[in-house]
Amino acid sequence: MQNRAGHGITVVILADPGRCTLGAQSVQEPLQEELTRIFCSASVRVQPEMLGISEHNTLEMSTPGSVRSADRDVDAVLMLTEMPRRSGGIPLIAEVFPEQHAAAVAYPVVGVMSSRKRLTSVFMSCVLRILGTGTPEDHDRYALPWNEWTEATEHSTAQLKAHTITGVPRTIIGMVATNAPWRAAPRLSSALAAACATGAFGIFYSNIWEMSAALSTPRLLMIGLLAMTLMVVWLIVSGGLWERAEREDPTTVHLYYNLSTVLTLFLCVLGLYVTMVVLIFLAGLVVIDPDYMESVIKQPADLGRYLDIAWMSAALGVVAGGLGATFDDDTDLRTLTHGRRELQRRPEALQD
Repeated sequence: MQNRAGHGITVVILADPGRCTLGAQSVQEPLQEELTRIFCSASVRVQPEMLGISEHNTLEMSTPGSVRSADRDVDAVLMLTEMPRRSGGIPLIAEVFPEQHAAAVAYPVVGVMSSRKRLTSVFMSCVLRILGTGTPEDHDRYALPWNEWTEATEHSTAQLKAHTITGVPRTIIGMVATNAPWRAAPRLSSALAAACATGAFGIFYSNIWEMSAALSTPRLLMIGLLAMTLMVVWLIVSGGLWERAEREDPTTVHLYYNLSTVLTLFLCVLGLYVTMVVLIFLAGLVVIDPDYMESVIKQPADLGRYLDIAWMSAALGVVAGGLGATFDDDTDLRTLTHGRRELQRRPEALQD
């Protein structure tokens, strides 16, 4: 391929909706600046698009061709997807397809919590390999610490793999971030209502005061953790969110999907729990008279006792909240998980 340096280029970034699109937009300007430094002039466009999966369960590669057919001025197409990708059992950061003038970048493996500089470097490295240009110094400039490209062979493409130690944790954390746990808050409104109603019961029930005063702090913490765990398990089971490896599917990393689902829901429930503790604590300060509490629990009614009551009451409320979410037809957490969103990428779903 001819060296394009000095002639100017146009790059299109196809990004999955959500965090991928936001990430692509955040690096649009610095990426254009870096490309201009090498190619004299450059244009970078970000196009939100749900990237599909082919019938062979691999990333659909007809999309870059469609983009270049619609606009002959496009020199490279970068696909930024939230789907985790692997090669040889190792998470794959990026893969270059020179014949299609395209590259696929797995946003969770790049690290959604990483700086914009890291994503810009990955994009730049992909563009240089797609166009077959750039000096050795340019390639070194955009190299990632602890990550090296494997060169293309007759049977494989050029790939940038994650580190064998940090790759999996980075991928799982990235998947949780792309799941956006905070999006579950509106969908758990029925759970919050049921949890608050049950938790408020602890403010008026003196046996809860006595029990919370009698339990040690470690035991109270274990009760809270158990309550949150039970709610997460119940939401997964009742919602059918656990992915089962029933077929050979190289694009579906079932272990990654299930771990990210568990962590995503746990963060959702943790947020619900902390919110309840704060609300019940404040309500307890207003409702429960300190002298009356002392006469019941036979201990000083300090702020720690109010917090113990709030913690214990919230644990009861969280369990009730899980049941409340089950009986609410509007509570649908399936789109929070990668496995269910992947079904939307398959050819039969895209045709509907």
